[in-house]
This record gives sequence, structure tokens and C-alpha cells, in this order.
Amino acid sequence: MASATFGNLAAFFRSLVYRGAITLADALVPRGGYTLRKDIAYGAGERQMLDIYVPDGLTAPAPVLLFFHGGSWQFGDKSQYRALGQAFASKGIVTGVANYTLFPPQGFPRFIEDGALAFRYMRDHARDFGGDPKRIFLCGHSAGAYIAAMLGVNGNYLRALGADPSQICGVIGISGPYDFLPIVDPVLIELFGGANVPETQPVHFVDGKRAPMLLAHGRDDTTVGAGNSKRLAQKLQSFGSEVVVRYYHRTGHIGILLSLAPGFRKRTTLYQDMLAFIGKYGPPSP
Repeated sequence: MASATFGNLAAFFRSLVYRGAITLADALVPRGGYTLRKDIAYGAGERQMLDIYVPDGLTAPAPVLLFFHGGSWQFGDKSQYRALGQAFASKGIVTGVANYTLFPPQGFPRFIEDGALAFRYMRDHARDFGGDPKRIFLCGHSAGAYIAAMLGVNGNYLRALGADPSQICGVIGISGPYDFLPIVDPVLIELFGGANVPETQPVHFVDGKRAPMLLAHGRDDTTVGAGNSKRLAQKLQSFGSEVVVRYYHRTGHIGILLSLAPGFRKRTTLYQDMLAFIGKYGPPSP
């Protein structure tokens, strides 16, 4: 019991740092240039909700970015990501930020199943927001990057909903855990149903070519080691997948995400790297 309590306390203190950084970024975000459509249900669950940032002045179907927030699968909320929504809506990209079911009460694989539902919703309704259903990119930070990557490598979650992994234009993982066995945190052991379950690891499902991926990581990340991105990239490349890997010096787990916000974008090239990736793999249809 003491160990479990310590795990929950550690997650709580990480959440305070995370929220503080996101609140600071949010205060600098312009409120113009996009329309924010809040609390759109993609399922019947309490947290199966999306905020969608629709760029002003769209004249043709736009690429779509669907983002999953971080927070150790235990905390976080879409309302904290206006900086990300504005960053990409300002470039003509329809941007959805998704909530998903947290632990407790639900652990693995519920949050991945929620991610699949959110993808299907965006595919089916992209045109309602000016988006192109053939140009949907999945993205996430930390725990959210895990969800995006798992949907990209394990097609069973999408196929169960009548969707198809080939409908993913690309995956962008920011500071994601993709290969992290054995698990030692008692809370995460409970969340994932064991300390050493291969089926919980995205790298386990790479057995062929997958959608293009951009894997971004801070060199100074002490929460999720950059080796996670390196190992997933190597596995994907061994099967012929197209992978872009970016490591940023003097950048940690929170700072990498903060570098997407106005006033902080010179800290890394993540913003430019993401825009270049979306431009390369999601050009307009002829």
C-alpha cells in the first residue's frame, strides 16, 4: 500500500509541474484566427470528448491533426492545450485535442480504444470542420504519444471499429514511451495489468511496414528516456517504414511540449519539424 501511495504522489507532483507549464503557455496564446469547437462527443463516455480548432478562412479541405494529451494515463485535460491548437490552426491545420478515459478506474487498453474511437470520429466528420479525411495525422505527448503510436502499429484497435490503419496519414510522437519493460512503478503495474506484458508495448507490434512517423525527444528527458524513440525507430526502419527522428539538446519532458507555444518556439525546432512532416506526408490531393 505504501508503494502504491508513493506512485500516486509522484504522478500528482508531476501533474502540478505539467499544469503549471501548460497554464503559462496558454496565457500567451492568441485568441483569434480560429474557431474553437468545445466538448464534441466522439463516444458516450464522460471523457470521450474533443476540442477542435478550426482555422479561419479555409478554402479547401485541410490536413487534420488529432492530438492526445500526456499525464501518465492518470491526469490531463484537453482544455490545457490551446497553445497547441492555435499553433497548428494558425497554419491552416484542423486540430483536434482529445480527452480519454483515465486510470483509475480504467487501465490498459481502454485509453487506446478511446483513441481509436476519436480517430474514427475525425475520419467520419473531418469535412464538417473543413478537414480532409484522407489527411489525418495522429499526435501525442508522453502517454498521448503512446496512444498515437499504438494506433499506428497495432491495427486491431481501428479494425474493431470498421476503420483501417491505412487511413492514418502519419504519426507524430513527442517524448513517448514505446518500449519500457519491465515496469517498476506499482501504479503503472496495476494500470497495465502486469510488470512485463509484451502486448502493452508499441514496439512489440512492429512486424511490417507502418505509416510514416516523426519521433521527437528531448536529450535531457528523465521521465521517458530518449531510448524509447530510438528503439521504436530502429524497429520501424528494419521493416521499411519511413521514420524521422529528432532529438533536442538541453530539452526535457515538459520543455519539449512548451516549445510549441508562442514565445518559446526558439527552444527547439519541434514546431517546424512537425509542420514539415505534415507537409511532406499530407500534401493536398491532386
